[in-house]
Amino acid sequence: MKRLVILGGGYGGIKILLSLLDHQLPEDVHITLVDRNPYHSLKTEFFTIAAGTVAERDVRLDFPDDNRINYVYKEINKIDSENQKITFENSTEVISYDYLVIGLGCEDNYHGVEGVEEFTESVQTFAKARHTGLAVGNLKAYGKVSIVGAGLSGIEVASEIRESRPDLNIRLLDRGASVLKAFDSKIQDYVAEWFIANDVDVLHHANVEYVEKDGVCNNGVCYVNDVTIWTAGVQPHHLVRELPFTKDRQEKIVLNDYYQVPESPNVYVVGDCASSEFSPSGQLAGQQGEQIAEVLLAVLQDKKPKKPKEIKLKGTLGSLGKSDGFGNMMQMPITGLVPRIAKSGVLWLNKRH
Repeated sequence: MKRLVILGGGYGGIKILLSLLDHQLPEDVHITLVDRNPYHSLKTEFFTIAAGTVAERDVRLDFPDDNRINYVYKEINKIDSENQKITFENSTEVISYDYLVIGLGCEDNYHGVEGVEEFTESVQTFAKARHTGLAVGNLKAYGKVSIVGAGLSGIEVASEIRESRPDLNIRLLDRGASVLKAFDSKIQDYVAEWFIANDVDVLHHANVEYVEKDGVCNNGVCYVNDVTIWTAGVQPHHLVRELPFTKDRQEKIVLNDYYQVPESPNVYVVGDCASSEFSPSGQLAGQQGEQIAEVLLAVLQDKKPKKPKEIKLKGTLGSLGKSDGFGNMMQMPITGLVPRIAKSGVLWLNKRH
C-alpha cells in the first residue's frame, strides 16, 4: 500500500486532492487528508467574516465525497519526519505515511512586540476571523478599531469594516510611507484617496511598541482602542518551522524542482510553507498544487515525473468594500469596479470547482 497523507485542506491541499481524484489512481494508493475543520475554507475572504458582511457558510465549502479519501479532522501535534508519522493533540491516534504533502499555511508573525498575541484579533484562521467578527460586531456606536498593517489583508479588513459599520472610528497603522507598498503607485494613491473619502485614519511610518487590552502604543503615543486587529506579517506554521529541513530566511522549506524536500524526497510542500520567489497567495498555492499532483501521479504509478513548468501568476486583486477594488491584471494596475467584479468572479470559480 502507498499511503499518501495531505496535511491541510487549503488552496494547495484541495487542489492536489481534486487533481488526483480526476484520474484513475492505482488500487494500492490510500489517501488521507488532515484538517482542523471539516470543510475547505476560502481564506482570501476571511476579511468579510471579520467585518460581518458575509455569512460563514458563504466562505466554506464541503470537502469532496469520495470513497478513495479518508478524512481526519483534528489538530496536529507533531510531524515526525524521522519515523514518518503524524500525531494529534488530545488523541492517541497516529497516522503513518509513505508520501506526505505539507500545506498547513501560515500564522501571524508578532515580531516580538509585547502584548500582540494576548490582545489582538486576527484573520489567519476561520476560528480567529469568526472571533474578530464577534469583537467588531459587538462594539457599541462609535467604537474604536485599530488595524496594524497596511498590506492586502489590512486594506481589505479596514475597508470592509468601514462599509459594514459607518459609525466606527477606524485607524490603520502603516509601517511604510504609503499603503500597499508592493503595488503600483497608481493603486497606492487610489486606495489612499479611498480611505480619505471614507474617513479611515491612516498613520504612516508606524512603529508599534506594545499592545494593551484597551490600546495600542505607536511611536510613543498610546491610542485608546476597543479592538486591535493584527495584519502585520505572517510566518510558516509553527509545526513546519520545527521540522529539521533546510529553510530560507523566512523559515520556509527549501525544495527541489519537483516541490520535494531534498533531504526527504517523499515529502512535498505547497503554499505558504514552501520557499518561493513569489509572495504567498491562494493563486500561487493553487498552481503549485496542480503541479504537485502531476508529480505525485507519476510517482504513485512508479513513473519518472516530468519537471514542472515555470509558475506564471495572473495578477493580484483586492477589494474596497463590495463595489470598489484594485489589482494588477495582465501586468497593468486597475482600480474601481472592474477589479472588484473580477475578484467576485474568481471567488465564484473557486466555489464552483
